[in-house]
Amino acid sequence: MTYRAGVIGTGGIAGMGILGMHDEEAIGKEKIDASHAGGYASTDEIELVAVADVDEENLATFGEAWDIPTERQYLGHESMLAEEDLDVVSICTPSFLHHEHAIDAARSAAAPDVIWCEKPIASQVSAAEEMVAACEETDTELVVNHSFRFTDKLQRLHNLIHEENLLGEVKSVSTQYRMELMRNSTHVLDTLVYLLDARAERVSGYITGENEALDALDVDEEVVDAGGGGHIVMDDGSFVTVDCTIPRDISSMTFNFIGTEGKLYMNNDDGEWRYWALEDGEHVERPLPGVDGAWTWEDDYKRSFANAARHVEDLLNGEAENYSPGVDAARSLEIIVGFYLSHYTSSTIDVPLAKPLREISITSW
Repeated sequence: MTYRAGVIGTGGIAGMGILGMHDEEAIGKEKIDASHAGGYASTDEIELVAVADVDEENLATFGEAWDIPTERQYLGHESMLAEEDLDVVSICTPSFLHHEHAIDAARSAAAPDVIWCEKPIASQVSAAEEMVAACEETDTELVVNHSFRFTDKLQRLHNLIHEENLLGEVKSVSTQYRMELMRNSTHVLDTLVYLLDARAERVSGYITGENEALDALDVDEEVVDAGGGGHIVMDDGSFVTVDCTIPRDISSMTFNFIGTEGKLYMNNDDGEWRYWALEDGEHVERPLPGVDGAWTWEDDYKRSFANAARHVEDLLNGEAENYSPGVDAARSLEIIVGFYLSHYTSSTIDVPLAKPLREISITSW
């Protein structure tokens, strides 16, 4: 069976490449595998048949690169959703537009069974909740593209922690990743939420106001997104410190977990995962069972889009449960919003956020 896919938004993550992530010479000129379109191209059963954007030039460039006929290049997502019968829709627009596009897709005549939405899920917690609700109402799977979830190594690590009691009761976690919170650090926070299988309870934050991507990506629009971090008390009792203030070139995505039965160090940029079991009162270094090597950008991240697209394929075939759902993505977003609220009010923020606070928007792209 062949499933039909459509893409809303023709930016870099849709299939044209992003500065700092892909070769500059290829950006906007050729197909990029580490993208939504590239993910679909790697599957056996999903065919990208349509694309929509509000920019006619970008639309034509994407259509030419990915062999989309001109009659299926739609100026505006409404026309694509009205004209096409789609099994899956990718949302690759700026985060403040995800809400509108996901809900429109879920309720459209296109009637997709799956929506594959870029991270972060939205710019407001209330918007994320509305997206989740709309997809539940229409029986649509909402898959959020937090890439690390789509790797075998991280899924195995999750099982080790929760099914094989690798760490016992996790007491403390420290994390570090590059700025900015929405654009980049949503990855580290989602990984935290995933591995702990927990939700924030109280948040205390600090915002630097710095955004290195504005210059690096030659962005002329103003966004709120910035570096930052803080402290989080999770609802499982663990205490978490987050530092996402560091520029890309000197940053590493790191985690340090300390539990009652062991401790775990993860450095994804440098490809180093180390585990120590607590044995007779002493930490003894042991290999991670069933994990071959460590997660790396080169070996794992570049395959994550293909993995995610194959997961979409499995969902369409009824052969899997969604392991990157919107409900989880909203949990990382509420931490980011909590950091901002804490910084600007000089207070500790309780989660779930009070209803008016769920309307606070942290704009990115």
